[in-house]
Amino acid sequence: MRTDRDIDSFGAEPTPIALIGFGEAGAALAQGWGEAGVGVTLRAFDIKTTGADNALASAMWDRYGAAGVTGANTVSDATRGTRAVFSLVTADSAHDAARAVAEVIPEGTFYFDCNSCAPGTKQASATVIEAAGGRYVDTAIMSPIHPKLHASPMLVSGPHARRAKALMDGLSMSVRVIEGDVGRASSIKMIRSVMVKGIEALTLECILSAVEAGVAEEVVASLDASMPGWDWAARAAYNMERTTTHGIRRAAEMREVVRTVADLGIAARMTPATVAWQQAMGDLGLTGTPEDYQHRAEAILAALGNAQMEDTP
Repeated sequence: MRTDRDIDSFGAEPTPIALIGFGEAGAALAQGWGEAGVGVTLRAFDIKTTGADNALASAMWDRYGAAGVTGANTVSDATRGTRAVFSLVTADSAHDAARAVAEVIPEGTFYFDCNSCAPGTKQASATVIEAAGGRYVDTAIMSPIHPKLHASPMLVSGPHARRAKALMDGLSMSVRVIEGDVGRASSIKMIRSVMVKGIEALTLECILSAVEAGVAEEVVASLDASMPGWDWAARAAYNMERTTTHGIRRAAEMREVVRTVADLGIAARMTPATVAWQQAMGDLGLTGTPEDYQHRAEAILAALGNAQMEDTP
């Protein structure tokens, strides 16, 4: 019979870990642990390998191989014999992932829910994982996963948070315990996203309008004068790149932010608009747009114009 001590401590053998979802975050954790020489064996399952798009599935299998990760055909194959499961899917798939893992999770295994979800969603996922004998850990990744990879700052909360931190410390991760129930860590991330992702949406509306009006340089100079030290030219380019590259995922996260705000009894007025901007940018499918804000804005405006023409009967 496995004990808490068996699961929480590290021995001479590599620690088996399952990654559910192998997008940007999953691949970044694998890369970071590999470069740091952390003694782990990694198995990954991503739902993209089960779809009808053979090219997408093949690309994911290639990604496993390039990362030195053992790909799994099913969630069961990925989690068999693991001591820790890291869930790194999109926010709108997080609870489905928890239910799938709950059907096969080894007793006592930590389930790190790293997804950007509302506290209510995390609590629902915790219920199914705990009922199955797993140990659910509300985990919030508090910065972009690059460049720090596995060492990106994270918060954990819930009844297993302190034991989870000990395991994560052994994985050379940067973790802080937030005292309290499941949902405390995620509430910090979700409420912070009202501002962070909201600024991205406001940046889009401001800079696209300024470029269209032919007054972008003047607007950016005025912002720099009003908010010295922000370097609005660089910030605008970065914010627009984030939304075009990750808009669909960010929109899913912001829908969870809307739920977070509403569950607190606050009128969610700004966050639904942020959802709309993030979704619209992600739907454009832009890749490789130029780095400076002027050319990035022009590429977005052109894509928006093309999309509107395609929607016109």
